[in-house]
Amino acid sequence: MTNGRDHRIDFFRGLALIFIFWDHVPDNPFAQLTLRNFGFSDAAEVFVFLAGYAAVLAYGRVAQRDGYIVACLRILRRTWVLYVAHIFLLTLLMGIVFVANNHVDTRDMVREMGLEYFVGNPQQALADELLLRFKPNLTDPLPLYILLMGALPLILPIMLRNAAVAVGLSIALYLMVPLFGWNLRAYEGGGYWYFNPVAWQLIFVLGGAFAMYTQRPAVPAARPRAVWQQPLFLIAALYMLIAGTITFLWKFPAIHDALLPKAFTDLIYPISKTDLSPLRLLHFVALVYVVAKLLPASHAWLDNWPAQQTCRMGRYSLEIFCLGVLLAPLADGLNALAGDVWQMRVITALLGMGLMLLLSNWLELNKRLGSPKVPRVAPV
Repeated sequence: MTNGRDHRIDFFRGLALIFIFWDHVPDNPFAQLTLRNFGFSDAAEVFVFLAGYAAVLAYGRVAQRDGYIVACLRILRRTWVLYVAHIFLLTLLMGIVFVANNHVDTRDMVREMGLEYFVGNPQQALADELLLRFKPNLTDPLPLYILLMGALPLILPIMLRNAAVAVGLSIALYLMVPLFGWNLRAYEGGGYWYFNPVAWQLIFVLGGAFAMYTQRPAVPAARPRAVWQQPLFLIAALYMLIAGTITFLWKFPAIHDALLPKAFTDLIYPISKTDLSPLRLLHFVALVYVVAKLLPASHAWLDNWPAQQTCRMGRYSLEIFCLGVLLAPLADGLNALAGDVWQMRVITALLGMGLMLLLSNWLELNKRLGSPKVPRVAPV
C-alpha cells in the first residue's frame, strides 16, 4: 500500500456529514438537495462506505509495516475512542433535548428523539446504552461504526490477502438478512437495530475492497474508451436515472400511483433502509461506479476554498458527526420557537454548517499547534 492521504475521500466524507446534518433537521429546505432525493441510497451509505475505505487503508498499512498484532491493537484503541464518544454524545444529546423540550410548546422533542424509554425506565436505559442497545434517534450510525470497527480484525487479514474472498464472505452474510431475517435486538420492546449490522457490513467491506483496488499498480490502457462507450457505465447510469425518477415521484403520490403499475410497485417495495434492500444496495454500487468513472484523476478540482473546507470536515469526521447530531435538535427547537418560518430554517441550516466548519478549522489549528516543529539546520 502506498502512503499519503486521499483528499478526495475527505471531500466526500465531509459532504456526507453536511447532508446527514441537513437530513436530520425536520423540514429543512436544504434537505431537498441531499443525496436521498436523487435515488434509493443516501448519505448513510457514503459514510459507512468511506469508513470502510479509510479503515482498511489505514490499518492495512499498519499491518503490513508493523504486523497484524499491532494493527489489531490500534483498531481496538480506535473502537474504544468511538465507544467513549458515543456515550458522551448520548449524555449531551439527552441534556439538550430535555432542556429544549421545556421551551418548545409546538412539538414533543422527547418523543421525536425516541427518549421515552429513558424517561420511563432510566436505570435500564442507561444499562442498555452502555450495551449499545438503546440508541436515540440520529445516533444510530455511531453504534454501527463501533461494531464494524470491532469486527475489522477478523476481516482485515482476509482483505489484505484476497479482497474478492472478503467480499464474497460479506455477501454470504448479507444474504442471511433476506433469507432468515438476521438482525440484532435493541432494548426490550425496542425492536431491532435501525441499521442492521448484518446487512450494512457489506457496505463497509465494499469500501475496504475499493481501497485495496485503488492501491493496485495502474496499468495504462492502450486507448481508453469514453465512458459513454462503456456498457457497464451506461447500465449503471441508466439505473441511477430510473431510481432518481422513482424517488422524485415519491413527492407526488397521485402521479406516482398513476404512472407506476401496481405489479411493479409490489415488486420493488418496500425499499428497506434498515435491512439495506437489494435495490438500495445496487443504487449505491452504481453511484460509486459512476462517480469513480467521472472523477478526474487529478486533484486540481479540490484546489478551491469550499472544497478544502469540506475536506477538512471529512478529516475530522467523528467530531463533526457528533456536533451535527447535537446541532440537529437545537436547530429544530430554534425553528419551532420562531414559528417554523422558512427564513429561520434557512438560517439554522447554514448556521449549523458554519459551526461544523468552525470546529473542523479549530481542530486543524489545534493539531498544527501540537505538532513538534522540525528544527532548521543552518547551511554551512
